[in-house]
Amino acid sequence: MARGAALNDAAAGAAIYVRRLALGGDGPRVAIKDSIDVAGVPTGMASASFADAPPAASHADVVRTLLDAGCRIVGKTNLHELAYGITGINGYTGTPPNPRAPGRIPGGSSSGSAVAVALGEVDFAIGTDTGGSIRVPAACCGIVGLKPSFGRISRRGVIPPVSSLDCVGPFARDAATLARAMALADPSFRPVPSPARFTIGRLAVNAAGPVDAAVDAALARAGAAVEPVTLPSFSAAYQASLDVLSAENWAAFGHLTQAAGLGADVRSRLLAAREVTPARVAAAETLRRALRAEIDAALERVDALALPTLPEHPPTLQRAADARASLALTALVRQFNLSGHPALSLPVGPADDPPVGLQLVGRHGDDAALVALACALQERLGATAPSTASR
Repeated sequence: MARGAALNDAAAGAAIYVRRLALGGDGPRVAIKDSIDVAGVPTGMASASFADAPPAASHADVVRTLLDAGCRIVGKTNLHELAYGITGINGYTGTPPNPRAPGRIPGGSSSGSAVAVALGEVDFAIGTDTGGSIRVPAACCGIVGLKPSFGRISRRGVIPPVSSLDCVGPFARDAATLARAMALADPSFRPVPSPARFTIGRLAVNAAGPVDAAVDAALARAGAAVEPVTLPSFSAAYQASLDVLSAENWAAFGHLTQAAGLGADVRSRLLAAREVTPARVAAAETLRRALRAEIDAALERVDALALPTLPEHPPTLQRAADARASLALTALVRQFNLSGHPALSLPVGPADDPPVGLQLVGRHGDDAALVALACALQERLGATAPSTASR
C-alpha cells in the first residue's frame, strides 16, 4: 500500500481503518487488525517499513474461519506501529480517537479494533495481545476484550509469525457478544451458561486508589464471594515477560531499525531489545513455569482471579507521548501472556468517570467459563459500552 493511500484511508476513517473492505457474507460485521493477513490486501503493520508489502497470498486462519461462518469483514484496522506499543499513538497512520474518553489514549496496540467496536461500527473486532494489546485498549475504550488461552486461536497468517506470548482474540461491546465472537472465531469454543454463584480471587496489586476502588465496588455490587489471593512471582513476571517479548521482537523486527520511516518510539524499543541476553530469556522461562504453577494453584480454589486491567486511568495523549514511560500501563497484564492463561477486560466504574477495566483471569483452556463469568458480572452490573454512534 502506498504511503499516501494508507494515510488517506486512515483519515477517512478517523484513523480507525487503514483500509475499508467488503468481504464475506451478510453475518456479523467484523474488523481485522492490520497485523493479520487478508488475502489480496497488504498487511501493513501501520508502519512505513511495510509500505511496499505485497498483498497477502492467503487469509490468516482466523480470517478464513470467520468468512466460512458468514461474517462480513468491513476493514483492516489501525494499530500501534508493528504492534509494539501500548498507547495506540501512531505518527504514520494517525491515532484513533477514543470515543469513550476523548483526549485520552485509545490504548494499543490493537487501537483501531477497539475504537471500531466502541463506536458501534462493527459487531466485533479481532486484535492480537502480546503484552496487553487487547485488554489495554478495551479498558481505555470502555468495551470488553479477551486474550484467549495461548494457542487457542491459530496465529497462522499473523505477524510476527513466531511468538510464545501473542494471542489472537476478540473485542465486543458486551460479554454476550464476546461469547458469540469467540464461537465464530474458534469452532471449538462452546458457550456455557452464566454461573449463578461464583468466587473471585482478588489479587492485591499496586494500582491507583480510584481504580482499585472501582474494581472492588463492581465485585461487591455483583454479589461475588471474594477471597484474597497472592502470586509470589507476579511482580518479577512483569520484567520476565518484557524480556521474552523483547528477544522475540528483536528477532522479528530488528532488521528494521535502519529503516528511515520507523517511528522513533518503536526504534528505541527495538534497539533496547537487542540488549536482552539469552541468560535473561532463560531466567524468564524459569519464572514462566513458576508463575503458571502459582496461577493454576490459585484457580483450584476460586472461579477466576480479579484485578484492574490498568494501574491507573488511561492517560491523556499529551502525557502518553513518552512511550517508554507508558510501558508502566502494562504492569498488570503482561504476566498472563507469560503464563498463557485466558484474561479479559470488562468495563466497570461510573460512566462519567474515566474508564476502568476489571481484569478477569481464568483456567488455561477454560475460556468459555471465563466468558460466562464475565456475562454474569455484566448482567448483574447492568453495564455495557455506552452507545456513541447510531447503528
